[in-house]
Amino acid sequence: MEDIMQKSKLILNEASKRNASDIHIVPSRKIANIYFRINQKLILFDEISSAVCEKLVSHFKFSASMDIGEKRKPQNGTLEFSFQSRRISLRLSSIPTPFQESLVIRLLPQDDSLKIEQLSLFSTDSLLLKQLTKKRNGLIIITGPTGSGKTTTLYSMMLAARQADQLNIVTLEDPIEKRTEGLVQMEINDKVGLTYNEGLKAILRHDPDLIMIGEIRDNLTAQLAIRSAMTGHLVLTTMHTKDTVSAIYRLLELNIPKHDIEQTLIGVIAQRLVERKCPLCKVNCSSFCEKLNNSKITAIYEMLVSTNLEKAMYGIFEERPDPIKFKTIQSQLIKAYALGYITRCSLEKWGDISEMA
Repeated sequence: MEDIMQKSKLILNEASKRNASDIHIVPSRKIANIYFRINQKLILFDEISSAVCEKLVSHFKFSASMDIGEKRKPQNGTLEFSFQSRRISLRLSSIPTPFQESLVIRLLPQDDSLKIEQLSLFSTDSLLLKQLTKKRNGLIIITGPTGSGKTTTLYSMMLAARQADQLNIVTLEDPIEKRTEGLVQMEINDKVGLTYNEGLKAILRHDPDLIMIGEIRDNLTAQLAIRSAMTGHLVLTTMHTKDTVSAIYRLLELNIPKHDIEQTLIGVIAQRLVERKCPLCKVNCSSFCEKLNNSKITAIYEMLVSTNLEKAMYGIFEERPDPIKFKTIQSQLIKAYALGYITRCSLEKWGDISEMA
């Protein structure tokens, strides 16, 4: 057991040292591979036996208060870890496979926070993000696929709003992604009856200036976000859609009335993480680069605000959407590649290269 504890600590230390965002333990018939996700790429770290894999996964699950006896169902858990005085929150997800359980551990540094100016590849997008944080009522949705940096943008916007003005910022999350001093954070706990609905009731009695709802995932959370915005608060939240316009369609699918959307929605932000061209390497980065920080990763934004947002909503609600001229993810990617800022790999991953012709 001591060997497994040392092995687990070694894996966490090495992943933290390399600034990995995730650890993947992937089993097969006789062996299991351990991968680190660094700069959005899976890099093989170690190969272990099937027996060691089983013990390692059980140890991580036990540490995260997961049921080690249940191996037939997916499970989630959290725990905290310290590395060189840095607090790192670990979010664990296990799923059953034909061989053994596969485990993914997401590493969420708790002390690292980026300023808005550090987020975007283009400075004009950072300025627009900062302008949105000055709003004092309405709904702002940040959207994009898993791992696109939505949470980082969300927290950077909240910290910018707090620094610009002394605000009471209250969050409702499931789970809390980043424990941050100066914010009042509340975590959903269904076991004790702390649901989204009960949490929001408590928040509204807590005199908030800005409310953050972790994610719109169903009709209930969508209604809560809209209701909070309609009471005169600024509400930040996230959603999983491919672009800004799709977020409006998604609200309609969740049975949010058109009038409520018009009255509350003040901005939709879609984003992707892209890889900047490395100043040290010409093609693939060396192992030296992998041990540096994640400064190579930056964000590309698509923002639907002001007049363009009004036009988009009108076109969708009247069922005659007309093309809107604004900076889409695709146009931003093409611009970044044409200027030599990002790699072709990033363009091919998120964009349509046929438009380059």
